[in-house]
Amino acid sequence: MPLQGVCCFLFCRQGFSLLGRDYGEKEEEESFELRNKEDLTPNGRSPAEVTVSQPTRTANGTNGHTVSEVSDEMKSLIIEKNKMGLEEEPELLVKGWLLREVPGNWIKQRRHWFVLSQDSLDYYSGPEKGARRLGTLVITSLCSVIWPDKQTYKETGHWSITVYGRKHCFRLYTKHFNEAVHWACAIQKIIDTKAPVETPTQLLIRDIEENKFNPEVVEHIYQHNLILKYTQGPLYAPLLPFPYGSQEHTYHSGKGYGSVREEAVKLFNCLQQLESAREPVPIIQGVLQTCLDLRPLRDEVYCQLVKQTSYTPAPYTAAHLRYWQLLTCMSCTFLPGPTVLKYLRFHLKRIQSQSPESEMDNYASFISEALEKTKCRECVPSWEEIQMLMSRQEMLCTVHYPGPLSCQLYISSHTTANEVVRRMQEKLGLQDSKNTFALYEQNALWEQPVAAGALIADILTSLSTKESESEAQWKLCFKLYCLLDADSISVDSIEYLFLFEQCHEMVVRGQLPACEEDLQALASLRLQCLMGDFSTHAPCPPLDELFPGHVLEAQVLMSLSAPQALPPCQVADQGCPTTQRFHTGLLAGTLWSHTATAAHKQKVEQDMRLRSRLKEEAAAVMGSILERWKVLAGYSRRDSMAAYLTIARQWSGFGCTLYEVDFYISSTGSFSQKLWLGVAATSVSLYRQGEAEALESFPYGQICSYGVSDSNTFKITAGDRDLLFETTKLTEIMQLMNAYFSAIRRQRGKGEDADITITESTEVGFRHLVSTHTPTLLELPSHPV
Repeated sequence: MPLQGVCCFLFCRQGFSLLGRDYGEKEEEESFELRNKEDLTPNGRSPAEVTVSQPTRTANGTNGHTVSEVSDEMKSLIIEKNKMGLEEEPELLVKGWLLREVPGNWIKQRRHWFVLSQDSLDYYSGPEKGARRLGTLVITSLCSVIWPDKQTYKETGHWSITVYGRKHCFRLYTKHFNEAVHWACAIQKIIDTKAPVETPTQLLIRDIEENKFNPEVVEHIYQHNLILKYTQGPLYAPLLPFPYGSQEHTYHSGKGYGSVREEAVKLFNCLQQLESAREPVPIIQGVLQTCLDLRPLRDEVYCQLVKQTSYTPAPYTAAHLRYWQLLTCMSCTFLPGPTVLKYLRFHLKRIQSQSPESEMDNYASFISEALEKTKCRECVPSWEEIQMLMSRQEMLCTVHYPGPLSCQLYISSHTTANEVVRRMQEKLGLQDSKNTFALYEQNALWEQPVAAGALIADILTSLSTKESESEAQWKLCFKLYCLLDADSISVDSIEYLFLFEQCHEMVVRGQLPACEEDLQALASLRLQCLMGDFSTHAPCPPLDELFPGHVLEAQVLMSLSAPQALPPCQVADQGCPTTQRFHTGLLAGTLWSHTATAAHKQKVEQDMRLRSRLKEEAAAVMGSILERWKVLAGYSRRDSMAAYLTIARQWSGFGCTLYEVDFYISSTGSFSQKLWLGVAATSVSLYRQGEAEALESFPYGQICSYGVSDSNTFKITAGDRDLLFETTKLTEIMQLMNAYFSAIRRQRGKGEDADITITESTEVGFRHLVSTHTPTLLELPSHPV
């Protein structure tokens, strides 16, 4: 029995004394809750009005960082309050009648007399002296207040405020909006004056940091504090401080998270499930997704993982290594805050020194290296990436390039698009090219360049998500980005194939203006390049892969644009308003219904006629292309490509990238027309869609500045002119112009283009940003709009 009593005492205390500092669960509770307030003897005032009084001393809180100091100061305050009545208390700030929501009771709201002091929010049975205190919510820096909102007022007829404390949540109601706001302001003001609350885990982390060069003291801290070591039991409170009932907990992206404190406790339960889970990847992915959505939880999960990998009973089992696998995934996805990062690094070194040449040592070494490279991810790692990280391996990435070609590269969680581009250039022998290359996200109808600093792992995850949401097949492509020198490309090089394939993409999209005869010649050369000499047995690709579809549609619409005979009723309608010919009523409704039916029927007939004409026109165009193909017998693939590009080069804008924009003729933003903005190696040009000649061209030497004017407007200043464009491709245009300017600076030397200023602004007036660093193309960031 004496031995049992000693053990019980040691277990209940769960603390130790080091250099005069006490830690333990008892102190933690006292730091969060004021106690022994039952002896208060309040005295009331008029129940009709809310009474305001000014405090005569500053807010009560901790000046030090020990838990025992907090509890002692609070205890002394409670004793002082117990010696005086409510009328004599100098700390009372607000008092008055409020309705309180009673959970789990058939009476939903009850009226109480509330008193706000510097330390707590209390409610009593009434305002009279000696009234019984019914409840207390202790106010600390972790409390939070939700302000009144209109929706609650519409539903209940009362304005509500909600006050969250450690153990209690008060939902209070009043009929007057000003009164609700006054209470909310007063409570929030007290919360703001409270010193930050620190948890025992935070204090212990600080002690470990201070004594990290004293192994005996550190070992003593770990041995006498169970909160730092592995446990099989549940966690009832977070290891780090989080606000009670934070307003951010409602719903995040429709996922219905609880408060951050609740989610922290749930995450520890998920971590413990890893030990027995047959398939750990879904649990790991779920933990990472929660940390991505709720940023404050990242440090908490790191602390929980350090706890569960310290003093483990069976450290070399597969179940325990699951914690290390999750810690590996975390280290490649998020960085902890500075304090937790120091604690994590210390933990990794300690494990490596305690268990050299072990699997834990291998994981700790991998995590230490990952922490040096990790940037915050935009997507949670995919299933494949998590499996690779669990075994500390790299994953394969397939990169396509023009033509039905691709290659596979090994990438890590930290590989950027810039690195992949460099490796692709080396693999394809393009290091000495004067042109620049980039990666693109691409499907059959759409493509977008990938920012140089983007993580390939994030891009692959987003592509797989897009593919699951739609039937389109997405892929990562390596392509020409800036065509700086098309003349120096050797006909026998793979770069020439790049140029040919990307030129053909522009033709099919209708972005290379040419007459129909030239377009048919290009299509026949494409067939000769792909299929060789004409053969009736060769499977021919569909017309939309050879010829721009909009040209066909334009021809058919022009042939069908002749005026058609109108029905008699429509002829009559042209000369007389309906309101003058028919009275409103049943007859009028019937006639309108008949007219609508006739119009719908006419539209269906027009659509059928249009489709029929499109098929006829497509067959005629395909026949002409095949006839031209027959004439090309004997042309080699190289000859076909050279002839194709010779025709394409006839356009003065060859090599530019076209963006559809709304061009504002007036500087006030009116009189807009749809144009093409062509961004090339030497100039920016404006084209009417489908026309070969530029309306106007602006060499880069004439451009003073360019940038984002507002959320969807791009502005170029050339001389004394301001050109405004509205487009959805703001970021792409900015990146491409930056790349060309960067290439010009590299070729001509620094200083020659010092008058060109790249600007980015969210206002109409520009903010000139003179660049002191000239980035290469693949270092350019994606400009947020």
